[in-house]
Amino acid sequence: QVQLVESGGGLVQAGGSLRLSCAASGRTFSNYAMGWFRQVPGKEREFVAAISWSAGITYYADSVKGRFTISRDSAKNTVYLQMNSLKPEDTADYYCAADDGLGLYSGSYSGVDYWGRGTQVTVSS
Repeated sequence: QVQLVESGGGLVQAGGSLRLSCAASGRTFSNYAMGWFRQVPGKEREFVAAISWSAGITYYADSVKGRFTISRDSAKNTVYLQMNSLKPEDTADYYCAADDGLGLYSGSYSGVDYWGRGTQVTVSS
């Protein structure tokens, strides 16, 4: 059974940092793109970042470039999202995603094969 389990969310003040983790299990993800999306209630899910598991090539939404870093640890089968200089507008539920196609690299979630259940991030002003 494939599982993506997020952790690391919480409450932080503006300007602070958090590191989200996504532990992947149940299959080999070496040919997958892994990514993070976020969603605020009542709004569409928004692309944050993606990484190719094999090559480690990264992609970011313009809104987080220079502040967030996506990485992966193949030995631990875990993807991370380091979030620095957090802003109140970063407040959302953050979801881990896995896609065996190319859509994730352009920020699309339509081809996502697996989702985590999400972790909440709240940034206070």
